[in-house]
Amino acid sequence: MAHVRSRVSAAAARSVGNVRIWRLCFSLLLSVALAGCGGGPGNQAASSHPIPVYIGAVVSPELIAGEVAREILAEGGDAADAAVALGFALAVSLPSRAGLGGGGACLAYEPSSDAPGSGRPEAILFLPTAPAGGPGGDRPASVPMLARGLYLLHARYGRLPIDQLVGVAQKMARLGIHVSPQLAEDIAAVAGPLLADPAARAVFAGPSGAPLATGEGLFQPDLANTLSELRTNGLTDFYQGPLAQRLAEAATAAGGGLTEADFLRSVPSIASPIELRAGINRIAFLPAPADGGLAAAAAFADLQANPADLAGAAARALAVAARWRAGGVSGEAVLAAKNLPPASLPPLPASTAFATLDSSGGAVACAVTMNNLFGTGRIAPGTGILLAAAPGTGPLPLLPAAIAWNNNIHAFRAAVAGSGQNEAAIATALGMAGALSSKMLGPVQLPQPGRAQVISCGRFLPGNAAACGAATFPLNTGGFAFSGVSGTVAAGK
Repeated sequence: MAHVRSRVSAAAARSVGNVRIWRLCFSLLLSVALAGCGGGPGNQAASSHPIPVYIGAVVSPELIAGEVAREILAEGGDAADAAVALGFALAVSLPSRAGLGGGGACLAYEPSSDAPGSGRPEAILFLPTAPAGGPGGDRPASVPMLARGLYLLHARYGRLPIDQLVGVAQKMARLGIHVSPQLAEDIAAVAGPLLADPAARAVFAGPSGAPLATGEGLFQPDLANTLSELRTNGLTDFYQGPLAQRLAEAATAAGGGLTEADFLRSVPSIASPIELRAGINRIAFLPAPADGGLAAAAAFADLQANPADLAGAAARALAVAARWRAGGVSGEAVLAAKNLPPASLPPLPASTAFATLDSSGGAVACAVTMNNLFGTGRIAPGTGILLAAAPGTGPLPLLPAAIAWNNNIHAFRAAVAGSGQNEAAIATALGMAGALSSKMLGPVQLPQPGRAQVISCGRFLPGNAAACGAATFPLNTGGFAFSGVSGTVAAGK
């Protein structure tokens, strides 16, 4: 993904000034966590006439992980690098929803026709996987898939060394971070059963035994050691080497019922997304079995036909997801069905989502989950990995993400990733509809507890970067949103 150096408006520059104010709160942590991660254009010596550089955009459910992704863009990384770093960082800062023990799905887009997807978005699926023999143990666990999915995303689209991206999360886990409001809320919601596990209590409780609260220190030395092994030895050791053996044994000790064979056979896949048209744009949605994308596509199509009927679009999303989950029909057939009966889903588990954009118009949108808040609620002893709940032990989350682009000019238009349990799909559809309705990104009203992470470039990218914006909706609910300039390059470089 080529790095495009472009001027941005004074308004964009002022927005970066606002970002830098609150960034001071995290400067000490990130100066340590990002040590040794240089090598990109952001580190070049500037001349006496610095030129602002548009580096892209990041939207994240949690501030510290979002800032990590922004720094990766400033270091010369592309959208995939930023998304990979963000995903691993969330495994440290928001393991309740994005731990190494879980999984998810991403859409990736590169405008060039020479890209892996030939200038079209493609889906990378790494959903939490059930053991081959079915759920086992007294707290059945999924095979950890997050690392495998992020490594595949990087292999196809990344630019910076993968060990650099994993290394940021490793240092965060080892040196410690402050508990975010989002993680503190999640800990408080399940403190009783979570802290009943000795390994989890050692991480998520303070010296007094009380659940960690916002601003308290979160230290995860065992997770840091696991990330160190992953960074040094790569996926081979994690899924079929000595580390895989130890992970399987630790998961069994925690009641997860996993085997080395489960680690070896569980692999991510690449798939063609669902595609819809909206005016001059095309929109790609995650395909089944990431059926949140299927549901979001159905809701978006309904909103295109009748923008005022939000209730109808939300109902259509749930009906489509419920019909696909009933089995015996393809996602395409369900999406094309005109008269599906009304249907509902049981209360769905937690998930989270994020998106990144680089200066060339490359974009990534991901939704990830532990299949339950904190997964099984148990950490595999000695590994620091929270185990995700196995499919089949409860309902699965809706994992939606979407990317809009213009195929004629090979340019990015918008990216949306959604969460919020049963409202995740309609939140994604509304986020995309809102992004496409105007040249500048405005407020988007979502049904609770829906969340939408949105990046929009109203005049496309490559194009006019000053028309790019980012937001996490609903507004003022935490998270991280950045779109703008960072650092300088030497004039004439």
